[in-house]
Amino acid sequence: MSFRFESHDPHTYRRTSRLVGLAMAGQLIVFGLVFTQLLGTAFTPSLWLNALGVLLGLVATSLVLAALRERPWLGPVRYGWRLKQQLSKVSGYLPTLRRGMAEGDERALAVLAFYHQGMAQLGELDGRTLDDDAELLAERQALRLARRARSLPERVEGLDEADLSAFRRG
Repeated sequence: MSFRFESHDPHTYRRTSRLVGLAMAGQLIVFGLVFTQLLGTAFTPSLWLNALGVLLGLVATSLVLAALRERPWLGPVRYGWRLKQQLSKVSGYLPTLRRGMAEGDERALAVLAFYHQGMAQLGELDGRTLDDDAELLAERQALRLARRARSLPERVEGLDEADLSAFRRG
């Protein structure tokens, strides 16, 4: 498995995500202002130097985030980022995966099951309900029935990159 589902408390996830987002935005503002002021005092102030100051602030903020990324208290946020990244990757394959599901391809069934479970978990973590339109509900039900017909478990443990690589982006 390349990506495995984990269990995280939605309240802790949302609180930590908000704190990290606010801290990073605050750091970007402070670093951007500091670099802009330093460049403005060293050289003649201009629009390009202001833009360079903001860019340097962004780089400094990114370096701080990279240094803190492996901290245990960032675990839920790091998991959320990875989950969103995997769901985004899978969404590029959805047309091909849906054709594979119609043909009875078990790999397509596994990846689509991951996609729907991941979207549900992300919605739960973010504290929002999914926009369940009739098409999406029908697809979930068809997926559930197709997996049951092949004696596959309704839920998957994660995403296997080998399963996804068997399909072309569509």
